Amino acid sequence: MPSDAVLYQAAALCLTYPDEGFRARLPLLREAAPQLREFADHAALTPLQELAAHYVQVFGLGNRHRLYLSSRCDGDVRVRGRSLARFKELYRAHGLEFTGEELPDFLPAVLEFTARTGDTGLLTEYRDDLEKLRSGLAEYGTPYAAVLDAVCAVVPTSHTRDPG
Repeated sequence: MPSDAVLYQAAALCLTYPDEGFRARLPLLREAAPQLREFADHAALTPLQELAAHYVQVFGLGNRHRLYLSSRCDGDVRVRGRSLARFKELYRAHGLEFTGEELPDFLPAVLEFTARTGDTGLLTEYRDDLEKLRSGLAEYGTPYAAVLDAVCAVVPTSHTRDPG
């Protein structure tokens, strides 16, 4: 995997709900993606229950720090439905079937897709939304901001959003 692919995969892991498996992967994640060491060190030193509570506080329902890319721009349910279908179609076009418990625009799923395929199109298309999320997390003062800092540093900038 090229280094950006490793970063995308590691960032996907950082942005999922922290469980015991998450904790077990931290040493590998820390070594594979030096850009995420600050977050990995924080996560390793924070009790798992506290880390999980913080995750829910930051990313939980009704929070402005949503990890669903199309939710920021596609407020209308029909428009968002088309966007979600487009995400699934893109996954299929690359030979991947989206079967996650989350919606296909869930940022960790998009990061994993990008790591596996090398297709940065979705991240590039939603770059402005990623920047808003990064800025909001930094303002909020959460260690998750460091993860978005690392992702935004490598996401290409030239792409326009397909209206669906």
